[in-house]
Amino acid sequence: MKTYFFKQETHIPHPLETVFHFFSNAENLNRLTPPHLDFEILTPLPIQMAEGTLIDYQLKIYKIPIKWKTKIIAWEPPYRFIDAQLKGPYRKWIHEHKFEAAGDRTEMTDTVEYAIPGGIFSPAINNLFVRRDIQKIFNFRESQLLTIFRSNDKE
Repeated sequence: MKTYFFKQETHIPHPLETVFHFFSNAENLNRLTPPHLDFEILTPLPIQMAEGTLIDYQLKIYKIPIKWKTKIIAWEPPYRFIDAQLKGPYRKWIHEHKFEAAGDRTEMTDTVEYAIPGGIFSPAINNLFVRRDIQKIFNFRESQLLTIFRSNDKE
């Protein structure tokens, strides 16, 4: 199974504890997911985030409905957490969210290790579609985070 890696850093103009608290609320995933994915959390809310927490989602990829189940496999507030796909569109999906204080800002690093179906065609599928789609999703997420935390400055 061919494994791929994606990494993105985001500089958020708020303290570490504030940013981690935002990510501790699973409902905020709705705000960070592009609308075209029709993302919906199926697990009853509120969700208590901790190691072992299971979360069920529904979304659409290229208009195809997909069920996705993740498990929080590491929970280390306020520095990091890791979620892993148990069921979903990837053969493997492990997403580490790291948070580091940088004065009154937070440096957030997302690292995703993933594998896709497609056998010998998976490198081409990744290069043509999957990596580009992941990049777009994380770019949207970064834009939303900066908008959310800028608007919080006005409060």
